[in-house]
Amino acid sequence: MFISQANILFKLKPLVFKIALLFLLGITTNRNHLPTNPPSLYTMPFFGNLSFHNINHASKDFGNRYHLIPTAILYPNSTSNIAHIIKHVFNLGLTSHLTVAARGHGHSLEGQSLAPDGVVIHMESYKSPGMAFHTGDHYPYVDVSAGELWINILHESLKRGLSPKSWTDYLHLTVGGTLSNAGISGQAFRHGPQINNVYRLRVVTGRGDVVTCSDEQNADLFNAALGGLGQFGIITEARIALEPAPAKVKWIRALYSDFTAFTNDQERLISSSRDALDYLEGFVVINRTRLLNSWRSSFNPKDPVQAEQFTSEGRVLFCLELAKYFNLEDVGEIEREVDSLLSELSFIRSTLFVSEVSYVDFLDRVHVSEMKLRENNLWDMPHLWLNLLVPRSSIYGFAKQVFHNIVEDTSNGPVLIYPVDKSRWKNGTSLVTPEEDVFYLVAFLSSAVPSSAGKDGLDAILTRNRRIVKFISESNLRVKQYLPHYNTTQEWREHFGAKWEIFLRRKMLYDPLAILAPGQRIIPRANAKIPSSKNNLKELNK
Repeated sequence: MFISQANILFKLKPLVFKIALLFLLGITTNRNHLPTNPPSLYTMPFFGNLSFHNINHASKDFGNRYHLIPTAILYPNSTSNIAHIIKHVFNLGLTSHLTVAARGHGHSLEGQSLAPDGVVIHMESYKSPGMAFHTGDHYPYVDVSAGELWINILHESLKRGLSPKSWTDYLHLTVGGTLSNAGISGQAFRHGPQINNVYRLRVVTGRGDVVTCSDEQNADLFNAALGGLGQFGIITEARIALEPAPAKVKWIRALYSDFTAFTNDQERLISSSRDALDYLEGFVVINRTRLLNSWRSSFNPKDPVQAEQFTSEGRVLFCLELAKYFNLEDVGEIEREVDSLLSELSFIRSTLFVSEVSYVDFLDRVHVSEMKLRENNLWDMPHLWLNLLVPRSSIYGFAKQVFHNIVEDTSNGPVLIYPVDKSRWKNGTSLVTPEEDVFYLVAFLSSAVPSSAGKDGLDAILTRNRRIVKFISESNLRVKQYLPHYNTTQEWREHFGAKWEIFLRRKMLYDPLAILAPGQRIIPRANAKIPSSKNNLKELNK
């Protein structure tokens, strides 16, 4: 049960609530008189593996731009381990500036999974309890630890003829990590993001309380944790919805030269029968020489002669990527359905490429690319990703400026673009999206060569990303960031929009000392050096 102070604050008027929150967060203490972090951890009674050595691996993330060293790493073997250390930090109150960050596969981009001078919880080491499958009714599910990788869940569920419904493009991520963000990919138009397909969570709040939550039990925390950027609690266990798994995938790519035709086809496909397709994405192709030849290792051209003559150099093209799942006994029917579907689309006929692969190979396709990059020492580079959610009403103006005037080529990494319809998504989660039901995910997944001063270098890609963000801001396109990164309270306030008040209320209730996920930089630790309460209050009420 949560302490009564938080329940009282629930009843305060909004301005009074803000003042109470800012008073708590604005209190400062003379750092010279604070106990240093290690002694407070060294002396705590603790059961579990809390390491103060060999911690450098938890000081960096996938973005590979930040190096922020923690004080300690917790390797938990139970939810109680996690609750114990958070409760300890919470009970230190304003005598400590310790923070706690849950780190899954460390796939954050801007240091969000780091805890400088704090405690990083190594969630991948937490695999207990093991996967527990329930297959006895019409709603099969699996209970898993939040440190489990999605690729492992896929392999284990397939042994039972089942599979989770919604995925990310890269499966070597932890359950807790993707559920804390959303988990959006090409299945989202049909099943919603991964946070749509969760029945129950176990969460450790910033007070150290262990709470089981669902739509029927502690629903506010359940919704807060889903897409909550780790701000309200650390997800330790999840109940994931399953469905019957297919054996094979018909995988299709085709190019468009006309953006309107491309988006019209994408939107028609996601609004048609939900059984027509299982996956829909797309990407932008700019100045890619002999693009179709690079597909031939995995795809077969429908018209080899015409495909051989097609050139993409100097052009802005758009690739439609589709997938239809099937079992071997249905191959004839699937062929007819796919042919009928493709006949209604407006792609360039000579660029149609088709492949048939196993379900596992399709879902784990990015890992194949990862292995090739690792072989050439190209994986651990700075990843300067920019992920945007663009409203349907803004996508044409966005594309005209960005794809024709800002982005010069797509050789530094793919640029994804595809629509989703959130009218089918779960309401009430912490995920922030544009106000329109149909919006596009546009993801610039660029990697930089650290030593390069050219267009593939760190500075060039950062400059390009800043130009895109500046254009969005000045054009009032109402774009939201996915996997967001901001540096000021005002930027976060604008990001959350109408959800800002809800965010503040939940933060006060579940993590009032701002202990959790400091790398998000939304609200600093209670005694951290932040602007005065007066300035923060003025900013909040703009």
